[in-house]
Amino acid sequence: MNDPRPLIAHVIHHFGTGGMENGMVMLFNHLPEEKYRHAVINLAGYGEFRHRIRRADISFHDLGKQAGRDVSWHVRLNRLLKELRPDILHTRNLSALEAQFTGAWRGIRGRVHGEHGRDIYDLHGKNWKYNLLRRAARHAVHRYIAVSRDLEQWLHHDIGVPPQRVRQIYNGVDGARFHPRAEERPDLGRPDFFAGAECVFGTVGRLAAVKDYPTLVRAFALLCRQHPNPAGLRLVLVGDGPQRGQVEAAIHETGLTNAQVWLPGDRKDIADWLRALDVFCLTSLGEGISNTILESMASGLPVVATQVGGTPELIEAGVNGSLIPAGDAQTLAATLAGYALDPERRRREGLAARARIERDFVIERMAAQYAAVYDELLQR
Repeated sequence: MNDPRPLIAHVIHHFGTGGMENGMVMLFNHLPEEKYRHAVINLAGYGEFRHRIRRADISFHDLGKQAGRDVSWHVRLNRLLKELRPDILHTRNLSALEAQFTGAWRGIRGRVHGEHGRDIYDLHGKNWKYNLLRRAARHAVHRYIAVSRDLEQWLHHDIGVPPQRVRQIYNGVDGARFHPRAEERPDLGRPDFFAGAECVFGTVGRLAAVKDYPTLVRAFALLCRQHPNPAGLRLVLVGDGPQRGQVEAAIHETGLTNAQVWLPGDRKDIADWLRALDVFCLTSLGEGISNTILESMASGLPVVATQVGGTPELIEAGVNGSLIPAGDAQTLAATLAGYALDPERRRREGLAARARIERDFVIERMAAQYAAVYDELLQR
């Protein structure tokens, strides 16, 4: 029997651990199950992260794209779209944008493209080859979704997308799962690490070059050398990735010890890790809208972050956190010192962060805004 629900085919490069993928999981878990079906088409595979989706009716497909100039995936995508016959094609980020041409050729009636952050090799969106592709794709895409006002303006001014075809939708966060610490720090397996801690700084994310974690390590080392009680300071970097070696090298070069810095690797219980922190730090060189910033704000943490991408749209300096220049370890160390010495400031800005989440970033609002875009396309 044919399923009457419209099918949305989501095309991405790889469904692994990441902020964009986390946003997709939240979207799948909060869109009305009786209203839409979903298929996730991956250019280059998918991982265990998909098991965080609470629905069992979402299919995953791998086009087997090889690294480099492999164009054979277009043929496989065409065959798959012919088989699936989706009502909407939803691509995300530059790596999946070319799928819009195949979608247009097949006549898929609703075509939407999401911009979740600029390419890692083009953090300011100025690469002429990339932008040539983006401009060519304007004729295939019916609606754009930008996760920040920064990306919305860039699509309009740099890519030439008419404003009426762009919808700016912020990511949402699960405020029930991510909530402030009530009393003691959660037990994360190393009580010795947290014993005597007066201020725990930390971050969560993939250890990749764009996150610039070595700068965070160097800033923390400077803080420890300048602080009157360095024995009460801790730094936690949750996650794994290709830059782990560089992060470990920075720890060794600055003389920090395992008693001061902890790299626990990938973890699934991120909400507990955030509740173990006192201040959340993000030293990214580029961002769209950071899910981990939203999750840390929901956890009642002040945020110290670099002034890049959509981050200034989340952090109001002196209210719920601080903004610093990217790559500036000295300024970061001085900023962290202000939080380490002032627990009342941490409490005050953490409360303001949580209040901002409850006002502007509830996950139900995000799901409703995506549903509005889908419904508009289905009525074409």
